[in-house]
Amino acid sequence: MIKALLLILILHLLPGCTVFHKSPSAISVYDFGLQQSQQTQNKLQPSQQQRKSILIANATTPLWLDNTAIHYRLLYHNPSQSYHYANSRWIAPPAALLTQQMRDRIVSKTNGQVIKDSSTAKTDYILHIELEEFIQVFDTAKDSHVVISLRASLIERSSRHLFAQKDFNIKEKAPTADAAGAVSALGAASNQVTNELIGWLAIELPSY
Repeated sequence: MIKALLLILILHLLPGCTVFHKSPSAISVYDFGLQQSQQTQNKLQPSQQQRKSILIANATTPLWLDNTAIHYRLLYHNPSQSYHYANSRWIAPPAALLTQQMRDRIVSKTNGQVIKDSSTAKTDYILHIELEEFIQVFDTAKDSHVVISLRASLIERSSRHLFAQKDFNIKEKAPTADAAGAVSALGAASNQVTNELIGWLAIELPSY
C-alpha cells in the first residue's frame, strides 16, 4: 500500500518538475550579415575617389526605432499601428547597424578618409544621417515589403553651413511574410541605400 502511494505521488510530481525546468522560447538575433563582397565591388577609380575627409556621425532615429525590435505594420488591418516580432530582434538598434555599414563601405571607397570619432582628427565635412523609417509593411497577410527612409545632410565643418542634403527612400519586397523575410529584405535595402549614398557623396564632395 505504501509503495503504491509513493508511486502515485511521484507520478504527480513529475509533470511539475517538467514545467519547472522548461526552457523559454528561443529568440533569433539578426544583423546585416557579412559585408565583404559589398565592400570590394564597384570600387571608384583613383581619379574619382573622394579627396576630402568626412566625419560620419552616429545616425539619429525616432524614439520608436531606438531599440532592437523588428517592426512591422499591417496595411490591410490597421496601418496606423506598429507591431514587432516577439521572438526576433536585431543585435543592435537599426541606426547603429546602418551607421557601421555606411562607415565600412565609405571607407572602402575613399581610401580611409573617414573619421568616426570627432576627438581623433579634424575633418572637412560632417555627414549626418536621420533614419526615419526602417520597417516591414504587410500589404496582405502573405505579401510584404520593407521601407528604409532617411535624410543625409553634409555639413561643411569650418563654416557649419549645410553643404548638401538629400532624402533617400528605398522599398524592397520581402521573400517571406515573417521576421526572416524582413531581415533579408532590410539587409538588401540597406545595401541599396548605402550605394546610393556613396554615389551622392561622389557627386557632392569636391576634390583637392
